[in-house]
Amino acid sequence: MDTPALSRRDLLKVSLLGAAAVALPRHRGPSAGGSPRLAASKLPPPYTVPFSAPPVLRPTVSDATTDYYRITQTPFVGEVLPGVATPLWGYNGMVPGPTIKARQGRQTVVRQVNQLPATHPTLGYVPWTSTHLHGMPAKPQFDGYASDVSQPGQWKDYEYPNTGAARTLWYHDHGVHHTAENVYMGLAAQYHLTDPQEESLPIPKGRYDLPLILSDVSFAEDGSLLWDDHFHTGVFGDVVLVNGRPWPTLPVEQRRYRFRVLNASVSRAYTLELSTGQPMQLIATDGGLMAAPQSVTRLRVGMAERYEVVLDFTSLGTGATVQLLNTGVPGTPDGEGTDKVMQFEVTGPATSTEGNEVPAVLGSPAAMAVSPASARVTRTLRLDRTRGLWTINGETWDDVVASGFTRVFADPAVGDVEIWEVANGFRGWSHPLHTHLVDFQVLSRNGAPPPAQELGPKDTVYVGDGEVVRLLVQFGPEHGRYMIHCHNTAHEDHDMMVQYQVGQTDAACDPINAAPPRSGPETPLGGPG
Repeated sequence: MDTPALSRRDLLKVSLLGAAAVALPRHRGPSAGGSPRLAASKLPPPYTVPFSAPPVLRPTVSDATTDYYRITQTPFVGEVLPGVATPLWGYNGMVPGPTIKARQGRQTVVRQVNQLPATHPTLGYVPWTSTHLHGMPAKPQFDGYASDVSQPGQWKDYEYPNTGAARTLWYHDHGVHHTAENVYMGLAAQYHLTDPQEESLPIPKGRYDLPLILSDVSFAEDGSLLWDDHFHTGVFGDVVLVNGRPWPTLPVEQRRYRFRVLNASVSRAYTLELSTGQPMQLIATDGGLMAAPQSVTRLRVGMAERYEVVLDFTSLGTGATVQLLNTGVPGTPDGEGTDKVMQFEVTGPATSTEGNEVPAVLGSPAAMAVSPASARVTRTLRLDRTRGLWTINGETWDDVVASGFTRVFADPAVGDVEIWEVANGFRGWSHPLHTHLVDFQVLSRNGAPPPAQELGPKDTVYVGDGEVVRLLVQFGPEHGRYMIHCHNTAHEDHDMMVQYQVGQTDAACDPINAAPPRSGPETPLGGPG
């Protein structure tokens, strides 16, 4: 199958002609970077918009082993800023999309229906999509392989085994060459997996367990999203959104709350801290619960990383406010609106003290039990910029495509353990590297032990300017071909993505042909294929 869309050669021509921004749809997508910016007077003052959490999606149908969901990818006009209409693309017509809650050992099947426009009104490409459930060890054909795309009018059923430990995952678009635009438009949402170990802990749950999906955007004068990827290097907005709301305020009781922090920004990393200076109790990383909680006063969150933190408002008086601030990271442009994230306002005594603890022992993450002594080989991934493209070991996704999707960076067997040394050699830029399928252990950062926030299982690691990070990876449980890429999705699209192969690959796990998208009338969910 050929990679759809503008060819890489055509995209390079656009860059060489000096285009500083890619013009996206005025009515169904972000505006071009040269459009006038929305007047500051139309932005709400920070902390004046109420906090809101995405709704939990209920299954369309369930049977003895599986819950089935149906989600549409739809253009709509929303109100991100009060009184301002903004064209968006959303899962089920909302941004962020609805949260899915799943249990370990019970499968889910999620039907994704592409109802986006037939053609891009500015660039002329077809807005295909590929849905990746980030953090799920799905089979290759259900992993959101970048070149396994659904065209407008097509649909695909994604099967998820839910075999891993409890964790915060997220689903987002992964369509080749246009991931950044589609995620910026709103195609992102959380997915929560629970298990008996997590359920047994006295940590905050229910209404005291809330998602915080962070993103940053800019607005054009007409209220549409403003897009400028600065020659494919990064997209940086001046309005920070939490669950699609600008700088919101959340009423909290005098007790502990658990927050599932996801950085869904295209290019912006955050360093979070509380205005009071009080510590945050870190209880989980990308791959789920840590062995023990870690107390941190500053938390760096790279793109696509997830951290679960518990904040304690017990000792604060009624009416007290605490701001969650962003002190930024080196090399990221900051503005007046990007140093603030959200506010908490204490309303009074707790109405329930159930699930109000952070125990000293949380779990036994499998990735953290792997020993470096069991590693069979050490491989190096060099993150760089070559001939105007972002590369991994000098290669890009177009090299994979040109090989007929057979070219791989590594070919471990199921169960093998390897050390991957990730080196960022391009000055001035950082890269959050994501490995599909597997969790890993961070062994070291620049030769030193990893910081407290990385003492848990990870699937995305932030690699700063000039840094070298060593990872310990055990491969499985599935076999086949999986992607490795930078999760600055502007870099991923141009063209910082390669793949590796676990064990054998055959027709039954071909990521493009084993379960292709379908056209025509939908079959009943849970019924015969």
